[in-house]
Amino acid sequence: MTTTTTTTTEPAASTSAGGGRIEVRGLTKRFGAFTAVDDLSFDVEPGRITGFLGPNGAGKTTTLRMVLGLVRPTAGDATIGGLRYVDLPDPLGTVGAALEATNFHPGRSGRDHLRVLADAASVPTRRVDELLELTGIPAAASKRAGQYSMGMRQRLGLAAALLGDPQVLVLDEPTNGLDPEGIRWLRGFLRRLSDEGKTILVSSHLLREVEQTVDDVVIIANGRLVKAGTMADIKGSPGALVRTSDPAALAGALRVADVTSVLGEDGTLVADTTDLRLVGDVALRAGLPVYGLEPKRADLEALFFQLTEGTNRNETGAAAPPERDATAGQEGATL
Repeated sequence: MTTTTTTTTEPAASTSAGGGRIEVRGLTKRFGAFTAVDDLSFDVEPGRITGFLGPNGAGKTTTLRMVLGLVRPTAGDATIGGLRYVDLPDPLGTVGAALEATNFHPGRSGRDHLRVLADAASVPTRRVDELLELTGIPAAASKRAGQYSMGMRQRLGLAAALLGDPQVLVLDEPTNGLDPEGIRWLRGFLRRLSDEGKTILVSSHLLREVEQTVDDVVIIANGRLVKAGTMADIKGSPGALVRTSDPAALAGALRVADVTSVLGEDGTLVADTTDLRLVGDVALRAGLPVYGLEPKRADLEALFFQLTEGTNRNETGAAAPPERDATAGQEGATL
């Protein structure tokens, strides 16, 4: 008699199952008595660029290192597609990361640096030249990496992060050293990757640039979350700013035109419409002079400082320990 045994095997979790989503839950890291990251929770969604913001010493780099398995959390967890980084079956094909722009041998050419990484990860050599072209450094590929400018190092680090064609990309201050043209190139490059469905987490202190690049924002201070949401939600609804001799009279005239408004602290009327012509026409019909009329633009920089105002604990004289953990047993910042 032949017995057929059916074995039920649970499908392996992967970034395809979790969509490449990064989930941070209750993440905490203490170095002795110092708490670098404190009960931090947020999500990074596939197909979107998320800006990770905070003052120097806020815990951004420590958080990124915990997400990437380079630092062991004191409490909480961080997963990528439902798995911790150390449990990913194909780390290089799942996550690409660049946390430093100096993680290379200065005597090697840019091409050789990528070839060494590609060989170690069993990535075809042709991928190296593809990435050199893609990141805009083919002409400098034969030059020693130690002679690269900071901007060229950033591009080389990005190429290394993309070797395995990962679903998730984690970048720490990728615009450092880039000129305006390079920043514009990076903005478009990251947008193309997100349009392909990739999950992108970018740490940056260039708030004006972040405002033009990201879809979502996570702001931390002193290791704790202070604000998270879409850029549209954080910036608030658009409107019109109008200055006139009698804001109350203009507010009444706008109500007749079905436009609500509120009086700002500086006496400027904030109208809930983007139609500047309508506001001007209403003021004209009401016989009210207009001294200024412009679109309302939310200022991410002003919001950032408002949310993170106060003394940074790392500037009070108590030195924070280095954002590194030898217990993780891993070196390097480009994965």
